[in-house]
Amino acid sequence: MVTEAQVIELIAKQLNIDPSKVKMESTFNELGADSLLTMELLVNFEAEYDIRISEEEAANFETVGDAVKFVMKNLE
Repeated sequence: MVTEAQVIELIAKQLNIDPSKVKMESTFNELGADSLLTMELLVNFEAEYDIRISEEEAANFETVGDAVKFVMKNLE
């Protein structure tokens, strides 16, 4: 089973930052991700967790928490 910590670890790895710096309330912009890097991250979520993220859903991802909640919900 995938945990929130594992999703955060994937985000940290993709953004090449220490996982301890990734907080649920952090925005991707605050973590140094531009829109292209954020889209790459979402593509990695799709591949890693075998889920689909529509453009409309992706537009709602402002914080790490938004992404983590989406991934966790779609893995249930």
